Parts: sequence; structure tokens; C-alpha cells
Amino acid sequence: MKIVVTGAAGFIGANIIQGLNARGIDDIIAVDDLTQGDKFRNLADLQIAEYIDADDFYELYAEAAFGDVEAVFHEGACSDTMETNGKYMMDNNYSLSCELFDACQAQGTRLMYASSAATYGGSSTFRESVEFEKPLNVYGYSKLLFDQKLRRELGSHFEKAQTQVAGFRYFNVYGPREQHKGRMASVAFHQFNQFRAEGKVKLFGEYGGYGPGGQMRDFVFIDDVVAVNLWFLDHPEARGIFNLGTGKAQTFNDVALAVVNTLRHQQGENPLSLEEAAHGGLIDYIDFPSALVGKYQSYTQADLTALRTAGCKHSFADVQTGVSAYMNTLAQLG
Repeated sequence: MKIVVTGAAGFIGANIIQGLNARGIDDIIAVDDLTQGDKFRNLADLQIAEYIDADDFYELYAEAAFGDVEAVFHEGACSDTMETNGKYMMDNNYSLSCELFDACQAQGTRLMYASSAATYGGSSTFRESVEFEKPLNVYGYSKLLFDQKLRRELGSHFEKAQTQVAGFRYFNVYGPREQHKGRMASVAFHQFNQFRAEGKVKLFGEYGGYGPGGQMRDFVFIDDVVAVNLWFLDHPEARGIFNLGTGKAQTFNDVALAVVNTLRHQQGENPLSLEEAAHGGLIDYIDFPSALVGKYQSYTQADLTALRTAGCKHSFADVQTGVSAYMNTLAQLG
């Protein structure tokens, strides 16, 4: 089984390769742009058959240069929600995705691709339906436009596709192999480093009608994201656009407390309540940044109805379980 993974040296792409390797699949074409050279670390311990630069891949793939490919996991994108260069964003996230989709349909290759919960933006309902899609930035729009293109061409559930097409609206994903993402890395990752350096973690204060650290997101552990992607690989009949989150929103305070208590446990110290951690200065609430006002989702929670209807019954880790496992992995890596 030959598989292509774009964004292969990125966070989700590298973890998908790890999941494929765990199944004994290593006939993998890894596609990425390694201008940021330290991303190689995400591939160094993985087994792949070939690496192709992203600048070369899409044209070669359209020419069927790689032979019979079973499936493409398309994770390559500019995922910086603060990026304001719309031309760059649309070239990377929309135009290249359109080219890849056309080539996959022509060659009979299955396509699993990364959409985003940013497509919902200012909405308070997170269901895969047009009336709830209100992106707040050009990143969210670039993802939404590709979803819309596929709906127009393939029908609302991609029923007209020649072969499987499935898009995943990732919510707030966290876990190993995100160290290269800078400001776009997860809150848990930043807080691990903050606690190591300063003995405390930082959270936004009051905003959007929520108290300090009380904003809520659907935080999903990377292992669960990989498991769902591989479930779709096993079920070629499943197609459409699907939310990929836990289905349960939790507060940023929950994340912070899981980070603090896991790292304290590693030091032989007892767990604290949220009140104790905040009162003791281990959680530092900072003013909400003006640059994010009006561009920030204070609440997200994936509606998993479509995913469950498709037959995927995967059970997701909660913040306490997933963040604790992640902190232990980061600690082992030093």
C-alpha cells in the first residue's frame, strides 16, 4: 500500500506517518518544505520510502509520476491563524488543494484532507453545515472555500466522488511533534516550557464573557486525531466533511491545571486545586491581547453527529488524560 502524506514533517502529518509505521506501512512518500530545517526531527525516527519537496510534488503527482497510490493524507497547509497575506494563504491552502483533489480523482486515489474548526469562526454552533460557517480570518476562509468547492462538485456528502474524499475539521490539537510551530503550538506545549522556565503558566484573563482562563475549547489529543484518520483509511466507503474533536469543550484552566499537576507530580509534589494553583501564583492570568479582539473563538465544541453516523465510534481522551500523557512525553524528551 503506497501512501502520500503532505505536510509530512509537520505536526499532524508526522504523527500520521508514525501511526502508519505502527501498522507496518512504510511505503510512504513524504511531502513538505524543509526551509525550516529543524522540522527534519519529526521525520528522523520514522520510516518513509521517499521525500519530495512540496514545490515539486503537485505537478509531478498530477502527471501520475508516483504510480499507483492508495491514499493521500493532505496535511500540508499554512496553519498560522495570524497570517494576513491572503494571496499566500490561498495559494497554499486552496489552490494546491484543488490541484491535488483533481489529480486524486483522475487517478482513483483516496483523499483525506485537513480542514479546520476555524471555518466556524464566529459561530456558536459547530456542525458541518453552511449556516454555521463564519470564519474570522483568511486561514479559516481558505479552508472553508476548499470545503465549499468539493460540496459543489461532489454533493453535500461527497456522494458523487469517484473514490473516497474525507475532510477533517480539526479542533484544538495538542501532542508530540509540534515543537516547531512557534506561536501556533498548543497552549499545553507553551505552558510546559513556561513552567520549566518560570515555575508558572500563563493564561488569558477575562474575555468574551468568560472569567480568567474560563474560555472553552475542544482540545483533542494527537493520538485520537491519528486514530480517526486511520479509521477512514480502513473504511473507504466513509466520505464527507467531519468534525474531529472530542465533542466536549473544556476550559483553558483545565489545561493549565493538568500541566501544573503533572509536572508537580514528576517532582514528587501533591496535586493542587485550581484555586490553590492560582492563589499560589502557579497560574498567571494576563490581559487579553488587543491583536486578538474580534478574531478569537472563546468557545468551541465539535458536534460529532456526522462522525458517529459514518460509523466511527472512537473514544477520545479528555484534557486530564491527554495533557498528562503529553507532559510525560515532553519530560522524557528533555
